[in-house]
Amino acid sequence: MPPGGRQTVLVTTLSKGANMPVTATTVRAVLGWSPGPGVPDVDASALLLTTSGRVRSDDDFVFYNQPQHASGAVRHLGKQAGTDALEVHLTGLGSDVERVVLCASADGGTFGQVRGLHLRLLEAASGAELARFDMEAGSETAYVSGELYRRAGGWKFRAVGQGYADGLAGLATDFGISVDEERPAAAPPPAGPLPSRPAHAPLAPAGGQPLAAAGSPSGGDQPSIRLTKGEENLPVDMRKRLSLRKQQVAVSLTKHGLTRLTARVVLVLDASGSMSALYTRGTVAGVAERMAAVAAQLDDDGEMQAWTFASNPARLPDLVIGELPEWLTLHVRVGQVSLFGRKKPPKGLRPGQVDMRAVGIQNEEQKVIAEVRAFVRDNPVPDPTLVLFFSDGGVHRNEEIERELRAAVEEPVFWQFIGLGRGQYGVLERFDTLPGRRVDNVGFFAADDIEKVPDAELYDRLLSEFPSWLKEARRLGILR
Repeated sequence: MPPGGRQTVLVTTLSKGANMPVTATTVRAVLGWSPGPGVPDVDASALLLTTSGRVRSDDDFVFYNQPQHASGAVRHLGKQAGTDALEVHLTGLGSDVERVVLCASADGGTFGQVRGLHLRLLEAASGAELARFDMEAGSETAYVSGELYRRAGGWKFRAVGQGYADGLAGLATDFGISVDEERPAAAPPPAGPLPSRPAHAPLAPAGGQPLAAAGSPSGGDQPSIRLTKGEENLPVDMRKRLSLRKQQVAVSLTKHGLTRLTARVVLVLDASGSMSALYTRGTVAGVAERMAAVAAQLDDDGEMQAWTFASNPARLPDLVIGELPEWLTLHVRVGQVSLFGRKKPPKGLRPGQVDMRAVGIQNEEQKVIAEVRAFVRDNPVPDPTLVLFFSDGGVHRNEEIERELRAAVEEPVFWQFIGLGRGQYGVLERFDTLPGRRVDNVGFFAADDIEKVPDAELYDRLLSEFPSWLKEARRLGILR
């Protein structure tokens, strides 16, 4: 036994069709891939099968909208950046469950577009990796990555690697699940019930009722789309964009089991000198408009607090949805940058506008992080706070930023950083792997050409880690 008394766990690399015994009582199946532009979103799911190879009821399908089996033995743990995981308590499964089939589906493309697709089997108690299965695929849109099955009184794991070009419908047929024919898609109304996600046909056990559509919660409880005060006063095109985007935010949250969520949303915009081109060509205005949909859907009053920063932070007026066009014109701009300090306001600076010369041109993220933290402390609300923080890189105050975000671990705030400029993001992109924190309170992804990222992909990436933080923060008492 090695020093310290810890036993070394050997990882088994499996090829397609290979199997191995499983002695752990509870395991985690972690589906992983390399996300990026043009890569479909990937979702993990599980089917509980009897000796007949069929499900018993719709409860035997575990996925993001039905995240826990009725027995509690199989749970969908939620998605992180580039992973989606399931936990299986083997000794908690009923004696009539013979197999747990581990499935995956690709939303918006095929598995041939998914790089680095693999499945890792972990011992849940210790997190030790027991097996890894690297997979290759082509035109498939649904996939069976592996299965846990009973053998001689114990459990084994098999690497399957079988794809279905006709999506979940083809996969479902193999397991005795009947699939309703999809209805013709209709254009969504400006606000109202969401359509089902086109990549996921409604599934139903043979002879049973259809399972909940993948774009709606289990049992038919449709996610509600909030109508925000003043929304009716927006220009028609902007109102339509906002409505569709709110629906997409609702779909993204529903994928992670959050059909009823209220949260305070805070927007932080980098205004350092290197951002000038992104402001000039309207990129930042487009970002702010897209983030307004997140606040409109999550915040109970549809308002969003906002900051801009460079050398110094500056609080912007709250973004009120009914005033969105004017807000973008007045507050999403750089301009008036000066290296020589603040002078009297130039002509044309309107009341409430920020004189950007006072903000400066350098990157000092830690200052605005501290100011947002102070605002949250001084203005407590019963809901969590989601900070959407956009920066083009040039991060160099790594120790100070890390100190602020580590101190914020015990606060009811999740910090989602989005990189815009192919720059050096420093500690922000390393935070997921930094040890010594009770809960991971930071997410990061780079969207360097964000104007080309579809709304569905952008909101999925923005909200992918928020649900898992919510769950853990509530468990630890950070959130009530």
